[in-house]
Amino acid sequence: MFSPVALVGIAIMSCVMSVAVLGSLLRASVQGLTRWFAAYSILTLAFLLLLIGPTPQPPLAAIVGANVLLIVAAFMILQGTRQFFGRPATSWLECAGVGALLVGVVHGAFVSPDLSVRVAITSGFFGYVRVVISWMACRLRPANRPRYSYWFVSGAALAGALVHLARFFVYGFGHGQQTSVFDPSALNVTFLGLGILSLPCLSIGMVMLAHDRLAQRMERLATIDELTGAFVRRAFFAQAQGLLSHARAAHEPLSVAILDLDHFKSINDRFGHAAGDQALASFAAVIQLRMRPGDLFGRLGGEEFALVFPDTGKDEAIALTNALRIEVETSLRGEAACTFSAGVEACEAGDTLTVAMARADAALYAAKAMGRNCVMMASGSEPAAEGLDAA
Repeated sequence: MFSPVALVGIAIMSCVMSVAVLGSLLRASVQGLTRWFAAYSILTLAFLLLLIGPTPQPPLAAIVGANVLLIVAAFMILQGTRQFFGRPATSWLECAGVGALLVGVVHGAFVSPDLSVRVAITSGFFGYVRVVISWMACRLRPANRPRYSYWFVSGAALAGALVHLARFFVYGFGHGQQTSVFDPSALNVTFLGLGILSLPCLSIGMVMLAHDRLAQRMERLATIDELTGAFVRRAFFAQAQGLLSHARAAHEPLSVAILDLDHFKSINDRFGHAAGDQALASFAAVIQLRMRPGDLFGRLGGEEFALVFPDTGKDEAIALTNALRIEVETSLRGEAACTFSAGVEACEAGDTLTVAMARADAALYAAKAMGRNCVMMASGSEPAAEGLDAA
């Protein structure tokens, strides 16, 4: 069986490797990563303190210092995890609880010495930290992200929580007695070994979460237009094809609309390209705010955009597009003021997405020819909405 001193040495090496890996990711600016890095740095120092002086009982000041650092590190890991998931790092009540715990550790060392009680209360706190981390990783995973990394963190944290809570109950209710930090008893070595094993598992999970966040950023850069927040052309067509396949399988209607900002070149010429960018961003913001949750919005290029309306016939799609046209016309002011013209078409039986969008595009050109700032259906010769602007 490993000796407690050897296990602490393994913990130091594990924490040093965790610090090195987490440190390599600091420039990625992932929320919570800085606190994780600091926490594992503090853990390294805490375990080093335990090796000061003779064994099996290092100096009391070193033991208390290590206990304090272990508690602070666990608290920082919890804070970092909350930050990663976009939650407040902590609350005043929790800070007060940690402060009381630190006072209790110092009191239990110098005023009323009882090693088993100190082990029990610190283990209870470590168990609490890991239970909360496990819950967050399980419940707060972004809906569109792969589950594996989050389940790994949840499972690793839960396993660590079970070890620390078991240690809390054993020593807190008198089922075991620890005589020194490096007590060679089988019970102490087992708890110490399992607790130390949970540390690299948790740090591996943190690295996995950080990499998932970086992958999410890269996917967003590849699929979302930075200026407007709409899907880029390739991503839009991939999503739209999926919606069309679903509509075919469910025998549901699906309609498409092609939108083009009116007189966009004149905005750039009169006010500059920054104003043109502002007009595009403002237009897209209004569309995304007012469109239905299940609709798809993408930027085809320049000032041309497209909408896909799932489970929607042509007449309803025309009404929805016209409502968006009115909202854009009435809500944008100043240099961002703009209008748009649109062509709408439904995907008929046997249509490909490209064919339906080509007809919608032809309707868009008809809307431009009719004076702009209107919506046309692909098969109609009259504007499908009021609001013609002959200017």
